[in-house]
Amino acid sequence: MRDQRGQTSVLIIGFAFVLLMMVGVVVDSSAAYLQRQGLDTLADGAALAGADEVRGSGVYEGGLTGERAPLDAAAARAAVRDYLLGIGAYDEHPGLSFDVAIRDRAVIVRVSAPLDLPVTVDGVTDTRVDARGAAVVEVDATP
Repeated sequence: MRDQRGQTSVLIIGFAFVLLMMVGVVVDSSAAYLQRQGLDTLADGAALAGADEVRGSGVYEGGLTGERAPLDAAAARAAVRDYLLGIGAYDEHPGLSFDVAIRDRAVIVRVSAPLDLPVTVDGVTDTRVDARGAAVVEVDATP
């Protein structure tokens, strides 16, 4: 009859390794989700800041006609940049980048930052998280 001592220890070590891997996946997934939520908040705030920039040549030359106010792309981009600098977003998310687009008189902001995971895996590099926010300034014609 063969000696079976030591077989249980291999099984326990294997299960412990699998359990640690599962904990790492859960921790990294949670960190990625929370970072995405933070970037969503940044994108929404930046879009509102950009939409608040209704001042500009479009308003003075064309007036406030229609349901939505005209937006100046350069002024909206500057307002988004100032907003992100003002709230310290670059300190909180090193490597943060943003893009501003004006479509159908709406300010659409996309922010992107490198994903900072607590549990790192060799070979995984330069993973980024993106978020988008949009805001519109509507004209209220009632006095």
